[in-house]
Amino acid sequence: MTITARHRRLMVINVVGLTSQMIGENTPNISRLLKTGFSRPLQTIFPAVTCSVQATFLTGLLPSQHGIVANGWYFRDLAEVMFWKQSNHLISGEGVYQTARLRNPEHTTAKMFWWYNMYADVNWSVTPRPSYPSDGRKIPDIYSAPAEFRDQLQQKLGKFPLFNFWGPTADIRSTAWIADASVDVFKSCQPSLMLVYLPHLDYNLQRWGPNDPRISEDVRLVDHEAGKLITAAEADDADIVVLSEYGITEVRRPIHLNRILRDAGLLAVRRESCGWETLDCGASRAFAVADHQAAHIYIKDPADTARVRQLLERIEGVEKVLDCDGQRLAGIAHERSGELICISQPDAWFTYYFWLDDNLAPDYARTVDIHRKPGYDPVELLVDPLIKFPRIRVAQRLARKMLGFRYYMDLIGLDASIVKGSHGRVPDANRIEKDGPVLVCSAKRVERDELHATDVRNLLLDLQFGV
Repeated sequence: MTITARHRRLMVINVVGLTSQMIGENTPNISRLLKTGFSRPLQTIFPAVTCSVQATFLTGLLPSQHGIVANGWYFRDLAEVMFWKQSNHLISGEGVYQTARLRNPEHTTAKMFWWYNMYADVNWSVTPRPSYPSDGRKIPDIYSAPAEFRDQLQQKLGKFPLFNFWGPTADIRSTAWIADASVDVFKSCQPSLMLVYLPHLDYNLQRWGPNDPRISEDVRLVDHEAGKLITAAEADDADIVVLSEYGITEVRRPIHLNRILRDAGLLAVRRESCGWETLDCGASRAFAVADHQAAHIYIKDPADTARVRQLLERIEGVEKVLDCDGQRLAGIAHERSGELICISQPDAWFTYYFWLDDNLAPDYARTVDIHRKPGYDPVELLVDPLIKFPRIRVAQRLARKMLGFRYYMDLIGLDASIVKGSHGRVPDANRIEKDGPVLVCSAKRVERDELHATDVRNLLLDLQFGV
């Protein structure tokens, strides 16, 4: 005899970059959850980056188990670095929505812009997915399941503002679109579990740093959008969780690991016929895949490992280098991980830069190109300050686009020191409240003294099915 567990509806709002210290007068909507619920600093995992932490939230596993060791990694069989892949097949482990459906076959889930959205075992999902015609254009679009969702939502709300989701023009408009779409789905589809990703704080926290006075306005803006979701959930007597993946800390120095490895004769580049250089991963003895304050170091010959480690440990700004044993202790030992992993000091972060002469930088370096770059590049959030009249340059490029010509949107600079905020390290124990993520819950019945990212999955199930 099958027993079907009853469940309550639940809204989970991922407000990227939110910390305990931000919750207050600028967050009236999030703060009102504390009247019936509680808030706790959230102990995050390493690396504290989007894809890894989200996978942990939904599976309760560490990267060594679910396999998401970063936002991107080196695919050894292809000899290529790939970032921001979207297939849910990359994650190992049982998702919270799969466990919930085992408890109650009528349980449904809507996954709005959380990562690894495509082909996830949920009822409704929406994620950014631009189209790339052969003429070089990038056309804003989304991917949805069911497929007709895409047209239905964009007919109601307008085209998803992709260029406000990432890049120099990233701002509150993308977060507002996601919030409005999610309210629509919550009301029309009535999912048991609603997962919503609101990215707005990520932008200026990296552009300006967390101590910039302008950040308070960003906190107010994202709280307003979260408020739409909170109000919709409250009207349906649903429970609400607001959480974040990481906090963003002030940084002042970028570290160019690949340039150091190149100087040591370990990294190989290819001089392309068009004049620029590209990283040749398959021919390199060692190279770094940089992801904020973490970097996977892939080494072809194990005999080079000791030498590479000694080289990395001498670099100013590198706090720690994890070998196999260190990776096991950190919960990131996996076949996708590098032979070594670097962790930066709190005020530093790692670039992907591998060229030694800016005149030889690849063409994608000066553009927003998250899939071709062999590492994460937050410089994409800012227009190159050396461009005197950026609007004129944009207008010229768009004119070429309108006329049907290929165009090159070269607006991004090559001075990484322009970035003022980063993340990826696990905050020091005495700074978790200031630098770490947070979880706010509308229901006291699941209150814990301490919360780790691995606890989130079971907390969500407790909310829906009872402790």
